[in-house]
Amino acid sequence: MTAILLWGVAAAIVLASERRVTRPTFSLVAFAFLTALFLLATGDLPRATLLALILTLTIVGASAVKHHHSGMKFAVADLALTFAGTIPFMLRQYRRTATLTIAGAVLLALAAIATLALVRGEPITFPLRLLAFAIACAALYALWRFDGGTAYRVDVTRQDRFFSFFIASLVDVASWWPSGGLRMLDVAATPLPPEAPVPARSEIRPDIIVIQHESVFDPRLYGLPVDDRVAEFLTPRDGLNGTLHVDIYGGGSWQTEFSLLTGLSSASFGPDSYFLFKKGVGRFRHSLPSELTALGYRTMLATSCRREFMNYDAFYAGLGVKERVFSDEFPAPFDLAAFEITNSDTDFFAATEGAIERSIDRDPAPRFIMALTNYNHGPHETRLVPPGRFEDERRFALAALPDATYGEYFARLAETAESYAAFRDALRARYPDRPMLIVRYGDHQPTMSRAIEAARDIAPDDPRQFETFYAIEAVNFEPAIASVPEKLDIAMLGTVALQASGLPLDAITATRASLIDECGALYMATPSERKDRFHKTLVDQGWIDLGTTTPVLPTVAERA
Repeated sequence: MTAILLWGVAAAIVLASERRVTRPTFSLVAFAFLTALFLLATGDLPRATLLALILTLTIVGASAVKHHHSGMKFAVADLALTFAGTIPFMLRQYRRTATLTIAGAVLLALAAIATLALVRGEPITFPLRLLAFAIACAALYALWRFDGGTAYRVDVTRQDRFFSFFIASLVDVASWWPSGGLRMLDVAATPLPPEAPVPARSEIRPDIIVIQHESVFDPRLYGLPVDDRVAEFLTPRDGLNGTLHVDIYGGGSWQTEFSLLTGLSSASFGPDSYFLFKKGVGRFRHSLPSELTALGYRTMLATSCRREFMNYDAFYAGLGVKERVFSDEFPAPFDLAAFEITNSDTDFFAATEGAIERSIDRDPAPRFIMALTNYNHGPHETRLVPPGRFEDERRFALAALPDATYGEYFARLAETAESYAAFRDALRARYPDRPMLIVRYGDHQPTMSRAIEAARDIAPDDPRQFETFYAIEAVNFEPAIASVPEKLDIAMLGTVALQASGLPLDAITATRASLIDECGALYMATPSERKDRFHKTLVDQGWIDLGTTTPVLPTVAERA
């Protein structure tokens, strides 16, 4: 009787930890499943109950930390991230959070040890334990199927039901079981006939320069004011601009890069989304760089990261980017050691400007250039803007929101705006007759924006956490379109850029353009049959290789 009462109290704690108990039966059965699992090993109900409760609280705590830093809940597939650099990254970038998390884990581990050493109950025979576990497994699976199976995935950004979400992802074996190829979640059974290619609307072939501004978003999204220089940077008067939806929050910039380059949502690949730069090498045979290469463009990457970072060299080569310049290869006067202390945009844009000019001077063919900054990445508790620089901008920000991390974010943003304007104007002066289309966007919001949410009483699962900005500026020519969508998904930005350039669109990009009205604002989140059928077309025609066979990778000579 005491053991049953203990289980009831523990189950009540589990339900309370869910915050939103819309499916209490699944939560209780999930906890019963964990209890039955521990019962197999311990042989008595009190210890099994307490160990199940300790594991539940561990899952809830881990999920709360992950949601704070990424905007998404903890799933079984995320366990692989532990071995992909997440823990060292947290220790390096977010020491306070990492320290508190480790301290909590130690306390829970001590509680588990104490439970094993001190708690005893009436022993239960192994056949009964095995029967209880079998019944719990069957009930859990039946409820999972009754709730729609994979339907739990749509709750990934909600700040509740951390425990039941994790257990649902455990039952969804396909979401975490290792595979030799790629998993794509939104592929229909039948393909979509491609649209006809769209001819060029202009004889101009502008350079297309894409700039990913690390962790930059528009403060006006949350009702905060900006000064004139930052406003011009985010929403240039002579440009096209809007709000950009991205798949990530707090980190994982390469997922945004992937979407821009391939026209696909990284979220479409489920647990593989984090590993696309490794598992996806050579598997995406249609991309923005490859389409422009077919039009006679030269392709280039300039990044603030070193060559060995996250398999960037191989992935970009696999997409057809021929010239790849990394931070450890910029020539003097660029100082790598000094740069890596701050990742200053002033230094990066100056080095990138030099790389672009050297490349064009060697070969004047039109260019596709991808430039990746890193200045406004967190933590914003660290002051990177030196004293005496942008102090007025810092005071302006603090007057609107008295939080030191926001003041640092805005001061860095002011430097980004100044250094970008200098970069653009230098290219315009150097090449006064060369048309250029500059496409800029924020890859995700930094975790600093949680301070804004707290100050403005905004829920941490507000959908705005996945919104940044985008801007398109035409230099030395008029863009081929007069307007762009007010809200746009990152997967569609490359297509809109091509429309603005006036270049011809091949059948794949023309088909993607036909989907803009239907799912251009929320690509992955829009339940579109045409989109899923379009993905089927890409897979069937070999433009996406999901198979378990090793893809055809670029040779050493091609990567050089």
